[in-house]
Amino acid sequence: MSIDIAGINALDRASVLHPFTHLKDFATGKLGDPTIVTTGKGIRIEDATGRQYIDGFAGLYCVNIGYGRTEVAEAISRQAYRLAYYHTYAAHTTDELAILSDRLVRMAPGRMSKVFYGMSGSDANETQAKLVWYYNNLRGKPRKKKIIARERGYHGCSVVSGSMTGMSFYHDNMDLPLDRVLHTGVPHHYWGGQPGETELEFSRRRAAELEALILREDPDTIGAFIAEPVLGTGGITPPPEGYWPAIQEVLRKYDVLLIADEVITGFGRTGSLFGCFHYGIEPDLITIAKGLTSAYFPLSGAIVGEKIYEVMEAEADRIGAFSHGYTYSGHPIGAAAANAVLDIVETEDLAGNARDVGGYFQRRLAETFAQLPIVGEVRGVGLMGAIEFVADRERKTRFDPHLKVGARVSKAARDRGLIARAMPHGDILGFAPPLVLTRDEADMIVEIAEAAVRQVQDELTRDG
Repeated sequence: MSIDIAGINALDRASVLHPFTHLKDFATGKLGDPTIVTTGKGIRIEDATGRQYIDGFAGLYCVNIGYGRTEVAEAISRQAYRLAYYHTYAAHTTDELAILSDRLVRMAPGRMSKVFYGMSGSDANETQAKLVWYYNNLRGKPRKKKIIARERGYHGCSVVSGSMTGMSFYHDNMDLPLDRVLHTGVPHHYWGGQPGETELEFSRRRAAELEALILREDPDTIGAFIAEPVLGTGGITPPPEGYWPAIQEVLRKYDVLLIADEVITGFGRTGSLFGCFHYGIEPDLITIAKGLTSAYFPLSGAIVGEKIYEVMEAEADRIGAFSHGYTYSGHPIGAAAANAVLDIVETEDLAGNARDVGGYFQRRLAETFAQLPIVGEVRGVGLMGAIEFVADRERKTRFDPHLKVGARVSKAARDRGLIARAMPHGDILGFAPPLVLTRDEADMIVEIAEAAVRQVQDELTRDG
C-alpha cells in the first residue's frame, strides 16, 4: 500500500490537534513533518518512508505484547463480525465481558469484587474519584471527599485525573487542580533525601509528612490516597525502601482508601503481574488500562474492592440505581481484545520475561551509564528504566533547563533508530520497551542509547 506522504502531512498539519505538541512550531513547520507510522512487528515500528525504529517505550508504556500480534487482530475481527457493539446499561452484557471481568477480579491484588469499564486511564481515575465520593456519601461520611495524590504522580489529564496528576504543566492555563485534590511529597530519595538520610528514614519522613497533611486537613475530610506503585511519567522512579509499608500504615490509621493506579505497572511490567504484588500493596481500588489490551483497543477499568461494593449494594434499595456509565463501558470488542491479550500475557509468562530480561536490562543500564560524568542516577525495575542527567555528579547540580539535555539525548537516540522518551520535569531518558523484549534486543537498546548519551556529553564538553 503506497501512501501519499506529502498529502497526508498536509492533511494532518491542517486538521489534527496533536497532544503535547508545540502548536505554532508544528503549524509553521519548525518541528518538521509528522511521523506517519504505518506498521509494526515485535518491538519495532516502521514509518511511511520505510524507516524502522526500535520502540523503546512501547508506544506510551502500553504495547506490552509487541506489535503485529495476529491473535489479537483475529479476536477483534471475530467479535466485530459477531457483535460489534452493545451497551452494558441495565444489566446487559456479553460473554467476552463476563469472562474478562471474572478473570480480572481473580487475578487482581487485594479483595476485589467488580470491574467498571471505560476507555482510558484518565476516565478510569475519574470513575475512581466518583466511587470514593459515592462510597463515603452512602456510609454517612459526606465530608470525607478530598483525595491526596503525590507530586510528580501521573493519573491522567482530564478534569479530576488531571488534578490528581502532580506536574504543574498539566495544570497551567487549565484551571487545575480542583480544590478537592491535595498533593504530598514525591518518593524520590535521590533528589528528596536529606544529607546522610537512608532510604528507610526518607520513607518514614514521607509517611510522617502524609500524616501531618491528613491531620492538618482533618481526617474526616480525607477520602482517598492515589498512587502508582512505581512513578511513571514523573520520572520512572521505583519507591525507596520501606515506602509502601509506612504509607499504608498511615492510610489504615485514618480510614483513607488506597487507589492503586496500575495503568502502567499492571499486567507484568515490574516483573510481577501487578505492581501491588511487587511491593506488598493492599489496595481498595485499582485502576487499569494500557496493558489490559496492549493498546490494540481502547479499554480501561476501575476494579472495585469488596468493602466498597458491599456498601454500594447494601444502599441500593435506598438510593436506587448506580448512576454512572459511558456509552462504551464494557465495549465487546475491547473485552475480546483484552481476553486475547491476557491469554498471551499468561501463556508466554510476560511478567516472568519482564523479571528475567528486565533484570538483565537493569544491569546493562547500570554498567553502561552509572559512571558517566553527566549521569546522576540510573534506576528502574522490570522493563521500565531511566537515566537522569546532571551537570555535576558530586554536587547533584541540575543542568540549565535551556540546554534541554534529556530532549537532546532522546533525539540523538531517535536519529539512530531508537525511540526512548525524554521525561518531563528533569533531564531524564526513559525506557519501557514491550514485555516480549529479548536479551539481544536489550543490548541493542543500551548500545544505541550509549552512543546517543556520549554524543550529547561530548557536545556539552565542547560547548562548556
